[in-house]
Amino acid sequence: MSQKFKIKYDEIQNIVVGEVPNYPKYATQILNLANQNAQGTRPKIVGQMSDLIQEFDGQTVEQWIEWYEERYPDARKNAADRVEDMIKKLKESIDKIDREMIDTWVKDLVLYKTFIGLRFQEAILRKVADIKGTTYRLAGKDDESKGIDGYVGFMPVSIKPTTYRSKSSLAEDIKVEIIYYEKKKDGITVYFDF
Repeated sequence: MSQKFKIKYDEIQNIVVGEVPNYPKYATQILNLANQNAQGTRPKIVGQMSDLIQEFDGQTVEQWIEWYEERYPDARKNAADRVEDMIKKLKESIDKIDREMIDTWVKDLVLYKTFIGLRFQEAILRKVADIKGTTYRLAGKDDESKGIDGYVGFMPVSIKPTTYRSKSSLAEDIKVEIIYYEKKKDGITVYFDF
C-alpha cells in the first residue's frame, strides 16, 4: 500500500535546526520583497549556496555556521545591509501611497493590463505584418474555431506560446502557420518562420 505525506518547511527546520523564528504577520513577505529587490542573498553576496552545501562535510547546523562564516565572514552583514536599505526605501514608498494611487493602480491592473494581456495578439499581428510589408487583421469567431487567430496579409496564422511546441500530445491539429511568442519580464519575444 503506497502512502503519501507532506512535511512543512517549519517542521523540517524544527527537526534539523531545532528553532523556528517567530515573525510578526506579513514581516516575512515584506522581508522577501525587500531581499528580492535588493538582491541581498545573491551568490555574489553570500556565495553559491547549492555548491557550498555540497562542499560542507560536517553534520550539524553549528558546524555548518562555523564552516560557512570562515569562508564568508562578511556575507550575512552585507546581505542584511542591502535588505535594511531596501526596507527603508519601501517604507518611504509606502508613506506616499494614498487612496488615489491605489485607485489608479487597481484601474491599471484590472482594466488596462487585463485588456493588454488579452489583446497582445493584435500587437503581434501588427508587428509581423509590418516586417512582412503587408496588412493584418484579427480572426472572426468562425476562424477562431479552426485555430486561426488572425491574418497576415491573406495568410491565416495561429499565435501560440513557445511552450506549445513541447506539448506533443495536444489534440489540436493546426493547419496554418504558427507565430510563437514568449512572455518576458519586459515584453514579448516573437518567433515565426514564414
